[in-house]
Amino acid sequence: MKVVIVGCTHAGIAAATEILKAHPDTEVTIYERNDNVSFLSCGISLYLNGQVKRLEDMFYATPEDLAKQGAKVRIRHDVLSIDTKTHQLIVENLDNKKVFTDNYDKLIMSTGSYVVVPPLMGIDDSHVLLCKSYEQAKQIYTSAQTHKHITIVGGGYVGVELAEAYADTDHEVTLIQSHGQVLNNYVDKTLSDQITSLLKKHGVHVYLNERVEAFQGDDQNDKVIIQTDKTSHEADLAIVSTGFMANTDLLRGQVDMDRHGAILINDYLQTSNPDVYAAGDACISHFNPAHNDAYIPLATNAVRQGALAGKNIFGEVQKYMGTQATSAMELFGYTLASSGLTVAGAKKEGLNAASVVYKGNYRPSYMPTTDMLTIVLVYDRSNRRILGAQLYSKHEVAQSANTISVCIQNNNTIDDLAFVDMLFQPHYDEPFNYLNLVAQLAIEQERQAQKVK
Repeated sequence: MKVVIVGCTHAGIAAATEILKAHPDTEVTIYERNDNVSFLSCGISLYLNGQVKRLEDMFYATPEDLAKQGAKVRIRHDVLSIDTKTHQLIVENLDNKKVFTDNYDKLIMSTGSYVVVPPLMGIDDSHVLLCKSYEQAKQIYTSAQTHKHITIVGGGYVGVELAEAYADTDHEVTLIQSHGQVLNNYVDKTLSDQITSLLKKHGVHVYLNERVEAFQGDDQNDKVIIQTDKTSHEADLAIVSTGFMANTDLLRGQVDMDRHGAILINDYLQTSNPDVYAAGDACISHFNPAHNDAYIPLATNAVRQGALAGKNIFGEVQKYMGTQATSAMELFGYTLASSGLTVAGAKKEGLNAASVVYKGNYRPSYMPTTDMLTIVLVYDRSNRRILGAQLYSKHEVAQSANTISVCIQNNNTIDDLAFVDMLFQPHYDEPFNYLNLVAQLAIEQERQAQKVK
């Protein structure tokens, strides 16, 4: 069987590796239009603030690695079109400009995503950069050496991480967010307010509820003017990080997609065309807390979907379990982690959601040191099912978000979490772990609500 993989970042590498490990006789051809594979864009901020010394270290695989496994790796090859009826592709070699035709038995689309570029005047100015690819990362790093005042447009994960990286390297930083809070897809306002305060404490100018409308370059003074619906901001450079869109134009009109252009897949990563599979940022994910399909461009989803696509092109071997969109970040020495729905997000989904907030030391106060911990636990009042959680502390609480992820995956309730067996050791926690304690708060909140009724 001949398998063609279009696009080779996280999902494409996982798919190729899985195929060649289990079915080494398969003919696997990979087309990638860049001159590299496997770039971890999450490392851009780490490179910017000096925690990662070489940007090249953010590649975890090379074309040579895949070739050694048996794949035919065609980097700097751009797939111009795909005809799913004839199982053919038209490809251009970007080095010699030759165009040729190839064919496949099974196709895996792992073409990833691209930065959403708002249709704003001046977005293509030389003082305005995007943030995702290896080449963009190099531009951002180089520009940081000569530009002092940076304005970041977008207060999601990428924008907040960049704000920290620039602030840590003695830049003046402005962060503009159109929403009323930063990280609105990941945390509720309780924690978002703490994050905003932390950013401001480290010198970041944060502007909320302010929408960017245009950029105007000032080449004479080497500046850019960022015009918003409220005022204007001057900076040496603007970085746009306003989200991602699925890169799926090659299959438009040939497989089913959602209204945003993300490819729809079944439990086995198969599209509406039985010979075409999709994985990673090119397709939707099943979002378990809301029991619906959503576009969630995360590397964790990509590697799992890619590996499963590699398994399932040979038959329905293993179902995709869906995602809780679990993620974490380190910000000025604090860990912020989340899994599942925020209470605001849950209510938008029409769920009867409520939340409780736990605040306390992560371990006993008699220990030499301890740190405060905040947990927001979100649950469904109708069936007491856990919907999500957010954790914030100087203590490393990221792994607790993984525990919450398993609880959501398994449809556990606040009653389950309140008394599930967890270790006690004064170095790590109290006799009841903090996840037990926040669930017990939720139980008490429901008990009091019943009394009122």
